Amino acid sequence: MDKTQNIQSGRNLTAAFPGKYIQGENALAGLSDLVKLLGKNGLIIASPTVKDQILPRFHLNEPGAWISFEEFRGECSAQELNRLMEVTVSRKIDVIVGMGGGKTIDAAKITADRAGIPVVVAPTIASTDAPCSGCAVIYSEQGVFDSVYYQKMNPQVVLVDTNIIAAAPVRFLVAGMGDALATWFEARSCERSQSPNACGGYSTMTGLNLAKLCYDTLLLYSSAAKMACENKIVTPALNHIIEANILLSGIGFESSGLATAHAVHNGLSILDETRSYFHGEKVAFGVLTGLHLTDAMPEEIATVYSFCEEVGLPTTFSDIGIKEPDSDKLMKVAMKTCAPEECIHHEAVYITPVKVMNAMIAADAMGNARKNKYRE
Repeated sequence: MDKTQNIQSGRNLTAAFPGKYIQGENALAGLSDLVKLLGKNGLIIASPTVKDQILPRFHLNEPGAWISFEEFRGECSAQELNRLMEVTVSRKIDVIVGMGGGKTIDAAKITADRAGIPVVVAPTIASTDAPCSGCAVIYSEQGVFDSVYYQKMNPQVVLVDTNIIAAAPVRFLVAGMGDALATWFEARSCERSQSPNACGGYSTMTGLNLAKLCYDTLLLYSSAAKMACENKIVTPALNHIIEANILLSGIGFESSGLATAHAVHNGLSILDETRSYFHGEKVAFGVLTGLHLTDAMPEEIATVYSFCEEVGLPTTFSDIGIKEPDSDKLMKVAMKTCAPEECIHHEAVYITPVKVMNAMIAADAMGNARKNKYRE
């Protein structure tokens, strides 16, 4: 997709959705039939853990002539994408299944798009809003953000098995809450500045309202959903948060746009000490940075800090591995955050690296102050 051409052609309102979204207990039992509707020679791209622990449960480790397996090697990089493309061509694959976390899913989506074939996305964790979107992130081999890749279409099917999500470590679910937390604030920023969304146009009422519903759902159900996941059970609250993390956030960000939170994530990716932290964890700190940067109301800032503290999302530099936040290091992050192509320029305020660095420091200072207050 050439976003620039689309935007220049007029102020079209656009929204993007997966072809079909299915969420439920034991939903993966229907994967084979779904794949057979789309092609005759399928390929599952997934991690060894998925192969060993999930595929046998649904007899997907007994591939016949219609499906095979290829291990994802951990990074959605140019090298890995080229390798997966070679596998797809050599095996004459006509439908791909991406099964796992965000980077596995992104690799499957990009490979299918380049090959011109359908993709089925089956997330095994609810840690990002990647499953439903028609865009994906490419990283370097070292895990540094490189670029965003826009597919021609969104996934044909997104298949979410809530039993599998409930069985995953709770940190993944919480990280997904952090990614979803950004959806409304970034959508609101794009609406205020009349900035384009991630699919080459401007937000519809549908996109904006789904983004707001995403935020409202997080505030209502996150604590109960976290407890359900800690106990590895599926409850209505967990169902609501899985839907918020994957569907509402996916449609909301793509149809309404991105801003500070994801740009800060991309900036933080240059620091080695943040690499072990999840996408959504760094995005959550980016949300707090954005609130300080854009002079949000104190009551709103307090609500978001309280939410992060309650579910266990980062509110300080230390929470994302930055133990020594010196000004040189933070300025490098701010410079990356403010690169010309970054979505922070969708904010309705004038952006400079110094302002971004100061907002990050303010976010950290308030997070530490609140923690110290609770310790007293």
